Formats: sequence, structure tokens, C-alpha cells
Amino acid sequence: MAKYLVIVESPAKVKTIKKFLGKNYEVAASNGHVRDLPKSQMGIDVEHGFEPKYITIRGKGEVLAKLRKEVKKADKIYLATDPDREGEAISWHLSKSLNLENKKVYRISFNEITKNAVKASLKQAREIDMDLVNAQQARRMLDRMVGYRISPLLWAKVKRGLSAGRVQSVALRIICDRENEINAFIPQEYWTLDAQFAVAGEKKPLSAKFYGTEKEKIAISSKEQMDEILAELKDAKYKVLDVKKGERTKRAPQPFITSTLQQEASKVLNFSTQKTMRLAQQLYEGVDVKGMGTVGLITYLRTDSVRISEEADQAARTHIAGAYGENYVAASVEEKKKSAKIQDAHEAIRPSDITRTPAAVKESLSRDQFRLYQLIWNRFTASRMSSAKYETTSVRIGANGYVFTVAASKVAFEGFLAVYSGDEDEKTKGNVLLKSIDTDTELTLDSYEEKQHFTQPPAHYTEASLVKALEELGIGRPSTYSPTITTILARRYVVKENKNLYVTELGEAVNSIMTEAFPSIVDEHFTANLESLLDKVEDGEINWKTVVSNFYPDLDEAVMTAEKDLEKVKIADEVTDVICEECGRNMVVKYGPHGKFLACPGFPDCRNTKPYLEKIGIPCPKCGKEVVLKKTKKGRKYYGCEDNPECDFMSWAKPTDKKCPKCGGYLVEKGNKLACADAQCGYVEEKKAALAE
Repeated sequence: MAKYLVIVESPAKVKTIKKFLGKNYEVAASNGHVRDLPKSQMGIDVEHGFEPKYITIRGKGEVLAKLRKEVKKADKIYLATDPDREGEAISWHLSKSLNLENKKVYRISFNEITKNAVKASLKQAREIDMDLVNAQQARRMLDRMVGYRISPLLWAKVKRGLSAGRVQSVALRIICDRENEINAFIPQEYWTLDAQFAVAGEKKPLSAKFYGTEKEKIAISSKEQMDEILAELKDAKYKVLDVKKGERTKRAPQPFITSTLQQEASKVLNFSTQKTMRLAQQLYEGVDVKGMGTVGLITYLRTDSVRISEEADQAARTHIAGAYGENYVAASVEEKKKSAKIQDAHEAIRPSDITRTPAAVKESLSRDQFRLYQLIWNRFTASRMSSAKYETTSVRIGANGYVFTVAASKVAFEGFLAVYSGDEDEKTKGNVLLKSIDTDTELTLDSYEEKQHFTQPPAHYTEASLVKALEELGIGRPSTYSPTITTILARRYVVKENKNLYVTELGEAVNSIMTEAFPSIVDEHFTANLESLLDKVEDGEINWKTVVSNFYPDLDEAVMTAEKDLEKVKIADEVTDVICEECGRNMVVKYGPHGKFLACPGFPDCRNTKPYLEKIGIPCPKCGKEVVLKKTKKGRKYYGCEDNPECDFMSWAKPTDKKCPKCGGYLVEKGNKLACADAQCGYVEEKKAALAE
């Protein structure tokens, strides 16, 4: 009897797929990649046509030996690795490692691990797509060139063990640029004025916001301006100028793609991108569900397309009509315009079977698996539902030429909100208006509430907002977002504190070298352009070796120039006047994974270490002792008094010894300006050249 062998990547899939196929099929796993470029060298022959040198990955010999035995027994071999560039490349590497040239070899791929999808893929078996393989080879080689040529430079200039990467260096640059923006930000004062009115015949007061005059909106920027307006409003009669009623609709969200799933799971579930991808992989590969055996619960998790198959769309509509009613089913789903960056090979991320509701599988999933599945299920179901409708009311109230406004909305038809609501949807449920208000309604002023505010700096990046930025800039692809963020956190270039990402001293040092010596590599437009070239390789429009051979000479030249010109970043063993209390030697400044620290030069005989408090040459504004550069436990920089805890002075911005001429406080550095540390004071001046010296 004919014997068929199906090779998948993950052992978790073996059990799920074996269940769908007959006795003639054997299913085995490669455990991911089996060949790669060697770790000990770049592994690319730059002298002879940029040929890659692939070797068997250490520890994979045993896996390949088992697979070769299975291959000998099989009449046909189906390579069923993941349905993307990397999966295609793994299939190609397997065919080379297992010497399948003279065998009947077919490539199959499926977007979901269900009986129908797996069986359908066997009917649509094809050859390995070499354009996909070559796009992946080109990416791997570009990344290898950057890593292996630039990382040794960082070891020489900063410290061993650091790494540069084509995408990670751009991600680090983006975070550093945002940090610089925040550090240079100077708050601007503004005021808001709210009025509370008693309405004839109503128990509830009406709250209205100051808008301006009938002709234009007015921004109140100072207390003096606020006092002028209040003086003009004194004893004024308030009248309802007009009441507008209307309706607005809010469209259902698109189903998840990789980046939006990572963002939403971060916001709603507080998951890191790495955790989201790990859990999604488990849901895709198969979970043991009571009464059903091992089941793949969601479709493939690495995708940048919102496309949905007709079959899945129809099943969703049938389910929604049954569970919520016909009027909840969307008339038609508006497809997002396809960007040039989108590879439309996959569907969006969705449940493999919509009738498998979160409640039905809850007992079989871990808490986190359940929460992620519920998020995916809800979002997909909502995407096939009708728009939410809101009744809106806007009121304008006038007095002495000034206008106050009230805006309110209430849900008239919940539509997709029955299943899925985001933060914005929650907010709109707020101000429910008095029903009886019209232009004849009598209003009596109860009180004013005037508030001083200051504009806020741009927000620090979080994992979610960084993924969004990378996607919008066209940097990386669905499979690269999570490993990129994981790498810069693991290298301690960036630390995470309360979701926010902060650059460390080490990250600043690496970024300054990269921006000085390799401006094109950390340039987001250059990196995005490389991504589009890789897409053209995938489409068969460009030869992959052309991309690689055009990239390398410029990189080579930049590395050689950098080796000559770059000054070594000064984090060598700098001798200090701090005496080691254990052996009497002068302690030296060392550089560890968490930044600078003091160590005894007598190591290993004396292992004494201390935190390094770097004096910045400024007296403490509170007690007059020295201000030192410190770090939080996570590695974020701040300035504090050396006499802590006796003196509690601290500042995120670098303090100066200049006094504020307006309030007598101290000034801090804000980019190329000096600003009063007290935002309420608001004094700002240009940073003098002398201060920068």
C-alpha cells in the first residue's frame, strides 16, 4: 500500500494533523529550521557571487536521521511547513538536507489546522516556490551582513556581547528619537472653563464647556485671559442658542492582523508581544479540547492581510443571525484598501470555527489562552456585524457674545458593540442629555470651574505603539515585530517600566555609534525600501542576489571607515577617588549589563562592587551637596542628591546651577533650551553656548 509522509515544523501539529489523515499517512516534525548560516563566521562568500554557506544546525542531526528513515519508506513526501516565506525556506532546506531531488516531493500549506483545510491542501499540492525562498534567503543574508560586520565594531568601541541588527537598530533609533523629543519638551500653559447650569424642570445640572465667541474658537492660555473672560461673563444672562440632533454610525473594526493583535493584546490584556505570539502559536497549532481531541482554534498568526475566506464569512453571518438577529449582520464588509506593503497570501487572524465560542472551550484552555482566544473570537465576530448607531445632540449656549457647548451621544443600536467595544466606545457612553432641552429652556448658572493645565510631552513608546510605528513606517514584517522588541530588551538597550520603553545608557551609546557611522542602516526610509525590494524578490520581479550584492559594498565601506574614525566610547576602566574599603585600592568604573558600576581592580582576589554615582558638577538645589546621575531599578536615568535618603531631591531632566530669573527656582536642560523646573512658572531661555561646554 502507498505510504505518504507529511513533514511539519512543530511537534505540536503532528498529533492534530495525524487525526485528519488516514493510516497511509505518517506525520513527522522538523522542529523548525534544520539548516542555517554558521555561527562562527558570516557564511556568505562575498568574493564569489554572494553564495550562502549553509550547515546543519547543531543538535538537528538526530532529527534529520529520523526523517531520512521515514523518507526511505515513503512514496510521496509532502512538506507542510508554515504558510509564509520562512516556512517556504524551511521546506527548501529540508529538501536539500534530506536529499529529496529524486523523490516525489510536494509543498502543501494551510492557513488553519482543520480537517477541511489540511485535506484541501493535499489536493492543491505544488512545487516549492523559489521566489518565496529567495526573498527569505535575501532577508537572512542582509541581517547576517549587518550583524556580523557591525557587532564586532560595537565590541571594540563599547563592550563585548552587544549586537547590531538591521531592524533592531532602527527600532532603537525610533525609541531614542522619542526620548530626545520628551527630554526637550517644554510644557505650554492652557486653561479650560466649564459652567454648571440648573435647568428649569430638571433635577440634573447641565455641564457645558467654554468654546469661544460665535465666530471663532478661543484658546485660553493664561490666568489673566481667564479673568478677563470671567469679568465679561459676570451677571450675564444665559440662553440656549440652538440644539442639533443627529445620528452617527461607527463601523465595525477589521479582524486582527499580527500587528493589531499585538497592540490590542497589550492594551486590553497587558500581554507583551512575545507572550501574545507564543499563546497565538499554541492556539494555531492545536489545543486538546474536551470531546473534540486536539483542535487548531485559530488561523495562521503571521499575516498583514484583513482578507477573510468566503466560507468563513458565510459561517460568521449565519452564527450572528442565529445568536443576535438578522439586523446585527453587516450588509457588506468594506475591505481595507490593499497597501503595497501587504502580502495577501493569508487571511486575517480568526477562529477556525466560529461556532466554537470562547465559553465552549474555556475549560480546555489556560487562563491566558482563553483571554487571547476570546479577544480574537470577539474581534472577528464583530467585524462581520453591522455598524453601531448613536443618537447625538449638540447644544450651544450663549452669553455676552461668548459660547459654551454641550455634546452628548447615546447608543441607539449597538450593532457590533454587542460583542466588542474598545476604549473609545466606552467613553461615548458618557454624557446623556436632558430630553426636554430646546431654545426656550431657561438656564440658571450654578458655578464655574476654571482649571489650569499644561500640554503633555509625546508619550513614551510602549510595545504596542512601537509595533504600530514599525508597521506604519513599513519596517519589518509580521514575523519580525516580536523578535525585534525581545532582542532590544534582552540586550538591555531598552528597559520596560509600567509598559513604557526607556532607553538605557548602553542603548544611547549603541545608538550614537549607529547613527554616526551607519546613518543609512538606522534610517527608517532606507529600511522600509529594503522591505519593498524583498517583496519584489517574492513576486519574481528582482533577482535576490542583486539586492544583496548592491547592499554589501556600501556596508563594507561604512564599516572600514567607522573602524578608523570612530572614537572609542569612554566606558573603559576609569579610575576614581573612591577607595575600596576591603583592600584599600582605588575603585574603577566598569560597564555591566545594567550600566556603569564601581569595582575593585583587585578582582578576582577582591570582589567588592558598589553602585557608581556619576557627579554632574552641579550643587543640589535643595541642600547644596552634589547632584549625581542615578538609575531606577530597571535602568532608567534620573538625577538625585548624593545625600539621599536625607535629601529627597530628584529630577528626570538634567538640572543646572542657573537660577530662574522669574521665580528663583532652578533651571533644567530641555534640548537646546533651559526651562524653569516649575512648569507653573513657565520661564524658558535659549541654552547658552557656554553652558554646553
